[in-house]
Amino acid sequence: MENIFREDKKYILNVYNRINLEIVKSKGSYLYDEDGNKYLDMFSGLSVNNIGNSNEEIIQAILKQSSDYIHISNYFVSKSIVKLAKLLVENTHASKVFFTNSGTESNEAAIKIARKFGLSINKGKTHILAAYNSFHGRTLGSLSLTGQKKYQENFKPLLPDIDYFIYNNIEDLKQKVNHKTCAVFIELIQGEGGIIQIDNSFVKCLNELSKKYNFLIIVDEIQTGLGRTGELLTSHYYNIKPHITTLAKSLGGGLPLGAVLVSKDIENLLKKGEHGSTFGGNPVSCACGEVVINKILEKDFKKDLRRKSNYLLDKLYILKDKYPHIIKDIRGKGLMIGIDVGEYAFIIKEKALEKKLIINITNKTVIRLLPPLNIDTKEIDEFLDIFEVIISERI
Repeated sequence: MENIFREDKKYILNVYNRINLEIVKSKGSYLYDEDGNKYLDMFSGLSVNNIGNSNEEIIQAILKQSSDYIHISNYFVSKSIVKLAKLLVENTHASKVFFTNSGTESNEAAIKIARKFGLSINKGKTHILAAYNSFHGRTLGSLSLTGQKKYQENFKPLLPDIDYFIYNNIEDLKQKVNHKTCAVFIELIQGEGGIIQIDNSFVKCLNELSKKYNFLIIVDEIQTGLGRTGELLTSHYYNIKPHITTLAKSLGGGLPLGAVLVSKDIENLLKKGEHGSTFGGNPVSCACGEVVINKILEKDFKKDLRRKSNYLLDKLYILKDKYPHIIKDIRGKGLMIGIDVGEYAFIIKEKALEKKLIINITNKTVIRLLPPLNIDTKEIDEFLDIFEVIISERI
């Protein structure tokens, strides 16, 4: 293991905080190291492996499609790409889909659509708004949307004409919007921001302002989408009809795949040659995406996920009552849950790894739970038992 870590530092650009663990195998809700130790995975590759690690249906889809062809140019149609697009259109607000390779690419495409929309109405309508504490990606355009200085400071100047509003603050949003605004980007639950959920009153105001000032509502569901909160899209919980929704993470079942869902009134905005991607909509990735979407649309999927979510949340609230000086707050929806443990976050993460539990921290104080959506109750109990042992030791 020491050799692979040494070579990783030697040959790979060191931009990641590696966990001191070499994974050689994964299955279901577990990861395995070279010594055969089994680790409970409670963040599923940052919400990428939503239907479990090394899912057998995903593997079979990869084998089947790759035996025909792995890649063809976008000059040709591909059945797996069309089938996935049809599934997305038939089950969301979308009229058309553009496929990308990642979430940040999806948001880059959405920025271009928003700017063209604004310019098609008024040459000066280029103003874009996003929320403070948001996270929309790391490329220059999506970084410009990300309302956190710590990510932006070393890469200025960013894209011009982008401003930020205070999340869930109606008065601040009203002050920031104007007739030059072409789009507002929004997360319905801020993931990197600490699992903060949007207010219904804020959504209502956003809808009203969109109609008044004629701007696009662009919902970033890269982390919240695809069953994570119990619905195919989290926007299904709200009275909101996005003009654009951006997706990625679990869409490819572990392979790189993102999507831009575009509503009917702007489906013809981009013309041929104005946007594209060599690998966007890879046929193998899209074949996996079909498996993912069909799994989420299964009859009992939502019911089962909500049952598990309620079970986990109920148990966590019991722990909060028992250890109030450690657990400050519990937030989230479905199986996207944040446990605010304040200053204890990093020590809990370290202790968890020692006990073969893998968890993730966001916004410095929040343990972010993003387990596979098909985790079972026994595995949830395993997490809860380990978690309580750890926090009881911190008394």
